[in-house]
Amino acid sequence: MSVRGGGERSSPKGAQRARRSGELRERDQRMTGRLEGRVAVVTGAGDGIGHGIARRFAAEGAKVLVAEIDGPKGASVAEELQRDFGADARSIDTDVANKDDVLAMIECARDTWGGVDVLVNNAWGGGRLSRVEHKTDELFDHGFHVGFYGPFWAMQAAFPLMKDKGYGRIVNLCSLNGVNAHMGTAEYNSAKEALRALTRTAAREWAPYGIVANVICPGAKTAASRAVFQQHPELEAAADAANPMGRLGDPERDIAPVALFLASEDARYLTGNTLFVDGGSHINGAAWAPELPDHP
Repeated sequence: MSVRGGGERSSPKGAQRARRSGELRERDQRMTGRLEGRVAVVTGAGDGIGHGIARRFAAEGAKVLVAEIDGPKGASVAEELQRDFGADARSIDTDVANKDDVLAMIECARDTWGGVDVLVNNAWGGGRLSRVEHKTDELFDHGFHVGFYGPFWAMQAAFPLMKDKGYGRIVNLCSLNGVNAHMGTAEYNSAKEALRALTRTAAREWAPYGIVANVICPGAKTAASRAVFQQHPELEAAADAANPMGRLGDPERDIAPVALFLASEDARYLTGNTLFVDGGSHINGAAWAPELPDHP
């Protein structure tokens, strides 16, 4: 285990200085302290959606533990949160497929800040596009350890900490791949749908303790989707074209604000739900029909 610590008014004379970049204006507008003092653990926060969520949480005052399998990348993100938002951020090397790593992650948040208020299970890695008949036990074993068991272990470990405080927010990232049974990704689809069922069950059982648990099914360009698009470039154009808004989402600007809502006090009466943050792709089903070979 490795842990790493981590408005000006315009005037005739100062008009040029007052013209901040769009990025800085947006950051200032969203820093309203909705997570002030809350402790948030975000898995897979080194890139994509996890990175976007970590940034948004930090901007809103959260203490953020960046849990990332790529240690240097995780450390870099924690430093970025400190630099850009003045956040109290740390990173920890975490392979969510390893139970000891997951338990150490929750223990790190507890030992550093006294507990866990928000848990975001986002990490994913691996998998291979292939037909159901060619899937191996190894692919399914990996898929379920990363996509289901990792979040399950994290939820179990965080539960007593959340119960003691009478406050908990669990946000699990699932996928339209599972909802719409996309071709070629059976291990991913199955693990994510199992996680959705787990989330709903936990929501029902843990509601009396002030803990809410919800799912986001995002439609955004991430590290995982970029890897697929590199192998199958035709899918990227098809996915953009099929989206009612004409594009896949941006992790920080489109997905993270919804995660922020689910992590905040505003979501106190919302639990067991799946929010499709996908520009409307779920309405008629996203286009996803890669050419899959008939051989392994």
